[in-house]
Amino acid sequence: MSFKDYFSEQAASYASSRPDYPDALYQFLLTQVSETTLCWDVATGNGQAAVALASHFERVVATDASSQQLAQALAQPNIEYRCEPAEHSSLDNACVDLVTVAQALHWFDFDAFYTEVKRVLKPTGVIAVWSYGLLSVNAEIDPLIQDFYSTTLGPYWPPERHYVDEGYRTIPFPFVERGQPRWMIVREWSLQQFCEYLASWSALQKYSAQSGDQVIEQIKKQLQPYWKENLQVSWPVAMRIGTRV
Repeated sequence: MSFKDYFSEQAASYASSRPDYPDALYQFLLTQVSETTLCWDVATGNGQAAVALASHFERVVATDASSQQLAQALAQPNIEYRCEPAEHSSLDNACVDLVTVAQALHWFDFDAFYTEVKRVLKPTGVIAVWSYGLLSVNAEIDPLIQDFYSTTLGPYWPPERHYVDEGYRTIPFPFVERGQPRWMIVREWSLQQFCEYLASWSALQKYSAQSGDQVIEQIKKQLQPYWKENLQVSWPVAMRIGTRV
């Protein structure tokens, strides 16, 4: 199968503008595994989650089907980056303690990927997948962002985006599930930083390519009256976590 690649063209902006995940999320994952020998970080992109996980695991294999994304990844002595699709890894059978997928599961061929996960997981292994939804700033700005997200860019989002909007509640997940806390990603951002983040959205890239409009400048002008200093930006994080059936 050909993988769905919505981010290679903006790999550099993705690496520089996407928020990272709370340390509490990784600390929680450590409480869920019985061993920390090997973690497989799937669709690692620029290695954001892999680098954090490498602080806790002896070894991390971080795979992505996009060589452009991997070119932006940060090197660590115990991280091995491999250009491979999620559904077909070069990992050995029953060798992985933890499989992680950050903000990417919704793009996969679910059946093929889950077959691969069950092949590589140890009998005691764990899979954890998570995503973050639409950001929130404040009561003045949020309706403008929601309109931009849903109305302006609505027709340009790939259909799989609905899984993120639904907090991964409806995404297929054939594992014995465990409960987990809820987290928020929180950052203090300028309007310029926010616009750089918008530029990494797949729907915005498609909109700009088809219309030629300077849509970033348009939304920036719309937000300027309300965003004169750094503001707190937050994203809700949704996780599914489980073990082999």
